Amino acid sequence: MQRFTLSPRGLLACLITACLSQSVLAADAPVAPSAQTIASNAAVLKQLPFSDRTDFESISKGLIAPFKGQIKDASGKVIWDVKAYDFLAKDQAPESVNPSLWRLAQLNAHAGLFEVSPKLYQVRGLDLANMTIIEGDDGLIIIDPLTMAETAKAALDLYYANRPHKPVVAVIYSHTHVDHFGGVRGVIDEADVKAGKVKVFAPAGFMEHVMSENVMAGNAMSRRAQYQFGSLLPRGENGQVDAGLGKSSPTGGTVTLIPPTDLIAKELETRTIAGIQFEFQLTPGTEAPAEMNMYLPELKALCMAENATQMMHNVLTPRGAQVRDAKAWSQYLDDSLARYGDKADVLFAQHNWPTWGGERIRTFLADQRDMYAFLNDRTLHLLNQGLTPQEIADTITKLPGSLDQKWYTRGYYGSLSFNTRAVYQRYMGFYDGNPANLNPLPPVDTAKRTVEAMGGGAAVLDKMRKAMASGDYRWAAQLGNQLLFAEPDNADAHKAQAETLEQLGYQSENATWRNMYLTGAMELRNGVPPHAGTSVSVDMVRAMSPEMFFDYLAVRLDSDKAVNHDLTLNWTFDDLQKDFNLTLRNGVLTHRAGLNAAADASVSLSKDTLEKISLKQLDFPTAMQKGLIKLQGNGKKLGELMGSLDTFGPQFNIVTP
Repeated sequence: MQRFTLSPRGLLACLITACLSQSVLAADAPVAPSAQTIASNAAVLKQLPFSDRTDFESISKGLIAPFKGQIKDASGKVIWDVKAYDFLAKDQAPESVNPSLWRLAQLNAHAGLFEVSPKLYQVRGLDLANMTIIEGDDGLIIIDPLTMAETAKAALDLYYANRPHKPVVAVIYSHTHVDHFGGVRGVIDEADVKAGKVKVFAPAGFMEHVMSENVMAGNAMSRRAQYQFGSLLPRGENGQVDAGLGKSSPTGGTVTLIPPTDLIAKELETRTIAGIQFEFQLTPGTEAPAEMNMYLPELKALCMAENATQMMHNVLTPRGAQVRDAKAWSQYLDDSLARYGDKADVLFAQHNWPTWGGERIRTFLADQRDMYAFLNDRTLHLLNQGLTPQEIADTITKLPGSLDQKWYTRGYYGSLSFNTRAVYQRYMGFYDGNPANLNPLPPVDTAKRTVEAMGGGAAVLDKMRKAMASGDYRWAAQLGNQLLFAEPDNADAHKAQAETLEQLGYQSENATWRNMYLTGAMELRNGVPPHAGTSVSVDMVRAMSPEMFFDYLAVRLDSDKAVNHDLTLNWTFDDLQKDFNLTLRNGVLTHRAGLNAAADASVSLSKDTLEKISLKQLDFPTAMQKGLIKLQGNGKKLGELMGSLDTFGPQFNIVTP
């Protein structure tokens, strides 16, 4: 059977692991920032309150032990290198980086063990997310054990090197994104969980959403994540400087998963864990489909998971996901403010740095609430006036009132432009209402006819270069895109578009936008890189139900190949004592629970055998030879199904057709 591919953020690290496990390409040298870019970045220094150094005080507060080294996997390969960002030590932003983004990149570069408050510690800068460690009466409680087992172990080792050695007695997953659970086997042993020595807490629906959120689009998400996180870019002033929520994600370590033992199912539920009282605030449908904030009364500490970070988050992430609910997000933030605003002395999240002091916390929560409410309400206001998504994005250029001058509302990860279009999509869909856009020509056809109508490739290239010379890079990029899709082998167009995208990247305040622009430029110069990693996680595959396996077979099915094959197959999982029947009809694969007496053939196997096949540790013929799969009836029908399945090419083109 072909490789079975999963995805993240939904399954973020599985996908980021795949992206980052590849070596950085030896790219042609990027161009220098243009005069227009230099002027644009210089203007930022006059627009924002750079004299406010509060965040730099906060990021260093409570430092116990810095981390300046590397983290390696079992083979000795470096998967995390803090020193790669030493170039950020310069006080003044280089001309190739937006000064606001440079400021954030410097803040996110602080790595080490920090005391947030007595009994409450964080390890930051060893992964995309933070690992929070709480000292309970009889052991440690860990909130969110990072993305990889290797980084999580390194984080716990750093803690143990500076604090008393207590066993981990509980792990809490704040939500369903892999950078918040993927390192769990680096801090606890599953045998201890099964023996009842360690409990694992998570919000209700955790496993379902971990396995279902974006799984079916994993291949495309993995590819697009390379762009969003700048995973193939060199670290440096002309390359990747940050990822918004953190520096980046570890490169090629081990993503793991231990299912939770205890689910938080009530809207406000209290538990005492290792002598520490927790109040859990469920926030479904916000930053993740299953997520929860936490309040610790004894410590007067409020954990906002990923619902309130030191920046604007994504309502729709550029790598792809389901659109989040900005209105619900805002309402849950208000609930947190109302319930905990007068009780909390410190607010911490699982990204970036904490906020101390009751008044600062209340202002922070209120501002974050207002930001997401504005995104929702202002977009609805304008769409009800007939504005289209792009018109709305160009109309809403800044947040209202004092929000525009707050560092923690800046668009470092999410952006006003993308988020307003996302809100439109949530309410109205992708169609903008214009009948001309009901059935447009595909991109290549459109590009060829547009270029021809503009006088041919040479004329378009000339117009593009004039736009570049005047600093009109958005228009230049649009012209370049049309030219490349009309003439994909046009070397001059490749060069011009790469230079255009670089200038847009250099000017971007948004870390993910910068990464996407610069990755596009790199691929235009050097081609699409080979794919050397895999997005398969053993624990993820093991956690999949048979139903999910069959759903993914349906996605992999090429209906053109399958349309002439009608069949019904019974599947029995002996170890699970579960039966299913699959029907292939009209080039569509569906499944039901139970057996079909009229099935063409029957397949009997264990879930373990299916897992080995999914992980390419075993194939169907070998499994049948070993007696691990029993086939009865018309075996040709199983062959017809298998022969109709596609394997997705991981490295498809993005900036060229």
